[in-house]
Amino acid sequence: MPPGRLLLGLVAGLVFAFLMLPLLVVFPISVSSASYLQFPPPGFSWQWYERYLSDPVWMAATWRSVKVAALATLMAVLMGVPLAFALARTRLRALRLLDRFVAAPVILPTIVLSIAIYGLFARLQLIGEWYGIAIAHAVLALPFVVILVGAALRDFDPAQEQAAMGLGATWWQAAWRVTLPQLRPSLVAASFLAFVSSFDELVVAMFLSGAAMTLPKKMFDNIMLEIDPTIAAVSVLQILLVGVCLGLVSVFGRGALTRSLGGK
Repeated sequence: MPPGRLLLGLVAGLVFAFLMLPLLVVFPISVSSASYLQFPPPGFSWQWYERYLSDPVWMAATWRSVKVAALATLMAVLMGVPLAFALARTRLRALRLLDRFVAAPVILPTIVLSIAIYGLFARLQLIGEWYGIAIAHAVLALPFVVILVGAALRDFDPAQEQAAMGLGATWWQAAWRVTLPQLRPSLVAASFLAFVSSFDELVVAMFLSGAAMTLPKKMFDNIMLEIDPTIAAVSVLQILLVGVCLGLVSVFGRGALTRSLGGK
């Protein structure tokens, strides 16, 4: 192995270990029998998971995050798939500039985007409404859908659509019955990534949630005001949920991420 590649692997391994190191603390604390954050834990107990599941405030924040993420994912997919088709099939240079515009939520700092959305939503009286947060999260999730689906469309042979239309199908029928079924891995991967990006988002939720807190906002308030091992239990469950979603992406969206990274 070349020395440069060996050094790169060593540095990447150290960075990965540094990022994963907090998990060695969070998981044991979540099953601690202590009444406060203590490491190593003095004993084993499920009390903090039981407290989370029995607390109506925690559960309300959790279900609100699920609703927000589900609606944001649906909106991002419904907007992103047609936009990806337009960007992949158009020959107009002006329309191709939208490709860079769509990626703006990923490029811009989230705090800048949050302030802009807050100013708009305050006029529309959407502050504190869960569907208002979902609309904002859909803007953040839109690039994932456009990038993944667009990368798949660039690898798709349009002659298959032309053959279907030659047999009497309209373009919509060809896209629905020929193109979209073959884009399923990219659609699944984009949907899960959009869901995770919304469910785990904090900054926008801090500006827009008001009294209707999402789970990340509730976790932030808990850390700032009354930190206890419940936050560790919630963190573990959130990590497991994200891990499951990413695992499903790797299973059902096999090849989609590779194409998108190669295309971008």
